[in-house]
Amino acid sequence: MLIAAPPVTLPSASAVERVKIALDRALGGSKVDATEERRLAYARDESEAIGRTPDVVVTAERAEDVATVLALAEEHGVPVTPRAGGTGRTGGAVPVAGGIVLRTDRLAQIKEIDRGDLVAVVQPGVITGDLHAACEKEGLFYPPDPNSLKTCMIGGNVAENAGGPRAFKYGVTRDYVLGVEVCLMGGRVLRPGRRTVKGVTGYDVTGLLVGSEGTLGVFTEVTLRLVPKPPEVATVLALFDDVHACGDAVSAIVAAGLVPRCLELLDRATLEAVRANGVSVDTRAGAMLLVEMDGEAAALDPQIERLGEVVSRGRGVVDLLVAQDAAQRDRLWEARRMLSPATRKLAKYKLSEDIVVPRSRVPELLTRVDAIGAATGVRTLTYGHAGDGNLHVNFLWNDEGERPAVDRAIEALMRATIELRGTLSGEHGIGVSKAAYLPLEQSAELIALQRDLKRVFDPRDLLNPGKIFPATGHAAC
Repeated sequence: MLIAAPPVTLPSASAVERVKIALDRALGGSKVDATEERRLAYARDESEAIGRTPDVVVTAERAEDVATVLALAEEHGVPVTPRAGGTGRTGGAVPVAGGIVLRTDRLAQIKEIDRGDLVAVVQPGVITGDLHAACEKEGLFYPPDPNSLKTCMIGGNVAENAGGPRAFKYGVTRDYVLGVEVCLMGGRVLRPGRRTVKGVTGYDVTGLLVGSEGTLGVFTEVTLRLVPKPPEVATVLALFDDVHACGDAVSAIVAAGLVPRCLELLDRATLEAVRANGVSVDTRAGAMLLVEMDGEAAALDPQIERLGEVVSRGRGVVDLLVAQDAAQRDRLWEARRMLSPATRKLAKYKLSEDIVVPRSRVPELLTRVDAIGAATGVRTLTYGHAGDGNLHVNFLWNDEGERPAVDRAIEALMRATIELRGTLSGEHGIGVSKAAYLPLEQSAELIALQRDLKRVFDPRDLLNPGKIFPATGHAAC
């Protein structure tokens, strides 16, 4: 079951033909592809959102190519959808207005890793996991770690302000972006930001661009802050009777002042998917916390001991285990990172919502999810980054006739999230799939201000149209 494209203005057939000719002349046929096979391949991303088949796919191989595409697109009035790895979960790379899909995955150079300044300079097509490996060879560390790190790219991470399990201790992508090179509609190139850790010159344009979901500009280079690589890492499994005991343990860990770099929660249904994926987990367990700590070796043992004391004081503890070596730790994390595809096997249809509540409200959120499932009859499973309150609530169903109940369940989750003083997305963005719910969290005045900002960068609404904001003239929710 897919999410329909929002109503947007489509380019005229004559404008499309003119821009295709202009692109071919400016860039050459090797970079411009209008074959049906290629256009269909770039009509979707990893979300459930559907759009329109693009009219042409352009592969940028230099920053100048990006500027050329945006200049010609504005001249001819044809929309552009930027795309890096295409791993987004809310439809950010789906071309809802057809037009041009602009690929930046070929801009894949790590230009610099500076150990002295703790800085990396990279292009948007660099795979996140490759950047991790390159930094760690230099004894450095780039903390943001989306679960799709083996395939997602820095450009998309910056566009969506991606997070990941390590965000509890280290923060999200925005915390590491010092500056960018960005192309605007019309072909203008700007370099907001800096190379230094501190800097308060003018407005924080870099901060505005991070998380703007490809609606304000297209990144061609990113300057990232790095930190020293932690010398040691330890992983602990805490198993519980049920997810509510697990949620209570999260609150207790945070209240005790412990700061693991990861604090991941998996409920009963998620554990079933993990077991089905070949990972052995005690059958007595109805929920699990995957806890990871890092730092100096001498400091880790006391932290693990303290963690054990805090968790053991709670209810419903089944077992507490410490991974014995790096290989065992890697197997556990591989299972965690494969949860999304693993849970897709549990039902014909699946929608995942990444909502965030204050950490202290995680237990209450889990109770609300149970109530929503009971009231709507929709099957749910929950996992995610419990340390920072960012949980992925999944809705599963097998019959298309159940979709109205699923829609009610998702809206109820969004309303419950706001009632618990949370936010609608922690790392996936708004895109297409959550745009209708934005007015639940933001006032009409705030949404209008953001639309005004969009018009400053993109007066004709040609860059990634139809994303973030609810459709004009349609009631949301």
